Amino acid sequence: MRALLIVLRRIVRETWPTLARGAALTLVVLAMGVMLLGLSGWFITAAAVAGLAGLGATFDVFRPSALVRFLALGRAAARYGERVLTHDATLRALHRLRVDVLRGTLGAPLAQVQRLRGAETLNRLTADLDALDGLTLRLVLPLAGGGLVLVGTGLALWGLVTGAVALWVVLVPVLGACLVAALRLRAMLRLSRRAEAAAQAFRSRLVTLIETRRDLMATGRLAVAATAVTGAEDRRAALRRQLDREDRRVGAVLAGLVVLAAAGALALGGTAVQAGQITAAQAAIGVFVALALGEVLAPLRRAFSDTGRMADAARRVAVRLPADRPDEARPLRRAAGMLRLDAVSLDRPGGGRLVAGLDLVVAPGEMVALAGASGIGKSTALAACAGLVPLAGGEVRIGAVSLRDMSEDDLRATVTLVPQRSALMAGTLREALHLADPEASDAALWTVLRAVALDDLAASRGGLDMQIGSRGTALSGGEARRLVLARALLRRPAVLVLDEPTEGLDDATARQVLAGIRATLPEAACLLAAHRAVELEAADRVLSLTPAPA
Repeated sequence: MRALLIVLRRIVRETWPTLARGAALTLVVLAMGVMLLGLSGWFITAAAVAGLAGLGATFDVFRPSALVRFLALGRAAARYGERVLTHDATLRALHRLRVDVLRGTLGAPLAQVQRLRGAETLNRLTADLDALDGLTLRLVLPLAGGGLVLVGTGLALWGLVTGAVALWVVLVPVLGACLVAALRLRAMLRLSRRAEAAAQAFRSRLVTLIETRRDLMATGRLAVAATAVTGAEDRRAALRRQLDREDRRVGAVLAGLVVLAAAGALALGGTAVQAGQITAAQAAIGVFVALALGEVLAPLRRAFSDTGRMADAARRVAVRLPADRPDEARPLRRAAGMLRLDAVSLDRPGGGRLVAGLDLVVAPGEMVALAGASGIGKSTALAACAGLVPLAGGEVRIGAVSLRDMSEDDLRATVTLVPQRSALMAGTLREALHLADPEASDAALWTVLRAVALDDLAASRGGLDMQIGSRGTALSGGEARRLVLARALLRRPAVLVLDEPTEGLDDATARQVLAGIRATLPEAACLLAAHRAVELEAADRVLSLTPAPA
């Protein structure tokens, strides 16, 4: 439950003024509901007794009926205000929470981010955040408000009816709900978690089926995958039905508690009336108030069935939240000067030294190539230059500034890394490039396209409005690679780090692209991992990496 408290603190911190007003209205709604039914019971009974006694002509019906109307209309207005305020506060808090979760996810270590599967991760996070909208709306506010109303109800009944009726009406629902929680809460939490896990397994398998349907059809495995999806849905539905049965049982028990409280209030009130302690109208207050407490107990039903789901969602969300919030926006500080690696050592993800004591200087305007056998550490060294993997030893500096001392925003404004595999999303060519610089003019976009030899292709397919399709499906591998390079050039970094930038290009195009990079960023320090002769020829210097000592 600690994760639920972490998320709740975030929500309250973001929207506490609005949430406090909504909580006050929640309390008003519940209190007015109890008062309305209690007053109505007293009014009806008192009027009936007055009529039987022949006092109907003198009985004041106007003030009680006016108060009944006031409570009914006031309760409706308070309910509307409570829904507006609490939903607005919750949705705004969840919007900020989504941003924080995505920021925390993207700020995780490179090895962890690389293991994420985009569609599955997004589906998981979306479902978890959707589950948390009930944390305040269906759990905390109703239960907190209900607890306060129960205390107030007990005190009111103690003064208006008798202490015995007050204790019975309050303690029967409270003790009964505690008994139900002790007997069924743990089982329902476990069942709720299993139902949510089954739902996520179904969604994940369905997304995978849709994404890989062509490959599955080509290999004759589409029917098998579809059967797996159907099986996951059957398991989800079965668990959901089981949870619904438990939910109905708990609802029946809670309803029984209300009936028991009302019956006991009737019996105790009748005894008090016979003893001359109270009037029949006062006894009716206890009965009708006991019935009204059904609205106070109602949130427990949802709490039992949803808390497990929310607790699991909060646990996954809490670990992705960043430790602190970014400060107010400030101008980016782009470091300038050479890229310098001083005695840099890097470890393999599974353990063992990969690079040992690497010294390297890349001056502004210089292009240096790292060469060496596959797996020797070229890509890892480039990631270290971009601050994406931890150093086992040594220091990486840009000019006189250590990467350790640079903020994330300043580092990204200074260094741009183009890895071996980059993502392209569905949209236009203009939208793909604007991810690097949303304010870039069309002229600037054409400039970087020309630098990577994509301008002719773009002009022949609709210009900047050319559709590139999901994952760049409208482009060949080499064309997609060049578009990613164009996007990197648009950021105009002081340090450009490229991992096999001409993969998939013929030699002539590769030479043109490498020349375009240098012409577009003549002052940038450029470090690339090279495996082709054309890349080695374009570099000013070549540094061959050797295996680290065992």
